[in-house]
Amino acid sequence: MKLFGYWRSSATYRVRIALALKNLSYDYEPVNLLKGEQRSDAYLDKNPTGLVPTLVADEGALITQSVAIIEYLEEVHPDPSLLSGNAIARANARAIAATLACEAQPFGNVRIQNYLKNERGFDADAMKDWMNRWPGGAMAAVEKMLARTAGDYCVGDVPGLADCVLVPQVYAAKRFGVEIGALSKLNEIYERCSKHPAFVKAHPDNQLDAVKN
Repeated sequence: MKLFGYWRSSATYRVRIALALKNLSYDYEPVNLLKGEQRSDAYLDKNPTGLVPTLVADEGALITQSVAIIEYLEEVHPDPSLLSGNAIARANARAIAATLACEAQPFGNVRIQNYLKNERGFDADAMKDWMNRWPGGAMAAVEKMLARTAGDYCVGDVPGLADCVLVPQVYAAKRFGVEIGALSKLNEIYERCSKHPAFVKAHPDNQLDAVKN
């Protein structure tokens, strides 16, 4: 397998966590979003959306969209499972993942940030308000969901799909100053995941294309 991605991309981060939890080996091809490499003809041939990540499966098939990639990995490499438990538990995991992936993360990605700053004239205060209203609001909703589903991790006591999506979103929230300090269960799970070897391996700072400040 080969994964095309960017070290600080939340969506790529999700897939790296899933690969690490499943102990799957893969080649990594960096796509520098800040240099616009995602808009090159060569990359658009692989992923017409111009987004990361893209997975090249062992049989050569191209798979895009992070959650779809994780679900593919779950089907092809079911052990250990990222969607364990009964049907209700699996539905809860998917619901948490979808809330973060659809209602939080897109509002903070590079192309949205650039549009707001460069074309709409958002200053730092306006950007902070934006991030707290949209990603912050979705994360507050997830906090309430976790009250019904969480054990040591988002759904029960084993890390899975929801944790793969939650951890990158919290990482991004901390970068952008989203006010999540009051979200106690979310932060508790994030801290627990941060000590797990698979999450450590997948952390942005531990990637070959990471930029050290």
